[in-house]
Amino acid sequence: MKIILASPRGFCAGVNMAIQCVEEALELVGSPLYVYHEIVHNRHVVEQFVKEGVVFVDTIDEVPPKRTVIFSAHGVSPEVRQRAKDRGCTMIDATCPLVTKVHMEAIRYAQQGYKILLVGHAGHDEVVGTFGEAPDAITIVESPEDVDRLSFTQDDRLVYLTQTTLSMDDANVIIEAIKVKYPRVKAPPSDDICYATTNRQLAVRKLAPDVDLVLVVGSKNSSNSVRLTEISENVGTRAYLVDDSSEIDHRWFEGIGSVLVTAGASAPEHLVEQITDELLERYAGHIETSNVVDEDMHFELPISLRVLRGDRRAARV
Repeated sequence: MKIILASPRGFCAGVNMAIQCVEEALELVGSPLYVYHEIVHNRHVVEQFVKEGVVFVDTIDEVPPKRTVIFSAHGVSPEVRQRAKDRGCTMIDATCPLVTKVHMEAIRYAQQGYKILLVGHAGHDEVVGTFGEAPDAITIVESPEDVDRLSFTQDDRLVYLTQTTLSMDDANVIIEAIKVKYPRVKAPPSDDICYATTNRQLAVRKLAPDVDLVLVVGSKNSSNSVRLTEISENVGTRAYLVDDSSEIDHRWFEGIGSVLVTAGASAPEHLVEQITDELLERYAGHIETSNVVDEDMHFELPISLRVLRGDRRAARV
C-alpha cells in the first residue's frame, strides 16, 4: 500500500500558540488551571491537559473568583470577558489572531452602521464569540437558503464576514448567493478563512483524486477537520475522520492500493504517526510526503501571558 502524507497538515500557528499558553500557564500558576471552552477542538489535546490539572469550563461562573482563566483559540464575546473581570479573574487570551481579526472587523463595521452577514455555523464557539461583539448588527447565515430568507433591502448597508474554519467551497456558495441577492454588499478587506484552513483544503483537493481513500485525523467537533472529509468526498474519494488509530475499521482498506493521510489544524502529529505506523505494519508498502504549500506562520504569545510570566519569574528572584 502506498501511503501519502499531505503537507501541510496538523497544527497551525494559532493552535500552537494556544497550546503553548496552557503549558506555560500551568508552569506559572499551577493547577487547577481554568480554560473557558476547549482550548482547541481535539479530544486528545483536551484529555492530556485534564490529566495535567486543567479544568475546562462552559461558563465563567464555574471559575472561582480571582483565579486565572484562559480563553480558547476560538475567541469569546465581550460579555464573557466582562464576567471574568467582575469575578476578579486574571485573564489570558489565547484567541487565534486570525479570529481576533474577524472580531475587530465586526466591531468596526457595526460602528459604521453596517448590517453584518456572518457566514458560519451557528453554535460554533468562534461564531458565538464573534456574534457577541455586535449582536444587534449581526445575522448568522449558514446556507443559501438562509440568504433567501433575509429581509434586508437594497438600500441597507451590508457586509459579509466568515468563520475562519469554513470550507472555501461552501463559503463561496453562500457568498455568491449573498452577492446575487445584494449586489452592493461589501466584502471584508481580506479573506476571513484562515491560511491554515485554506492550505489544508488545497492539499486535499489536489491529492485526494489520485488515491483510493483519505484518512483525516481530527475530532468530530473540529470544523476544519470535518471540512477536509467533505472536500475529499466532493472530489470523488471516500474519506473517514478518525481521532486516532483505534477508530480505524480495517474493512475500509479492502481493495485499497493508496491512502492519503492528513490532519486538521488541531490534531497532534503523533496521532498521524501512530496511524501511519499501524498501516505500514499491517499492509506493508511505503510512505511518501507530498508538499502542496509551504507554511512558516508564527504567532507570538499574548501580552497577558508574557506579563504574567515576567511577574511570576521576577517574584522568584
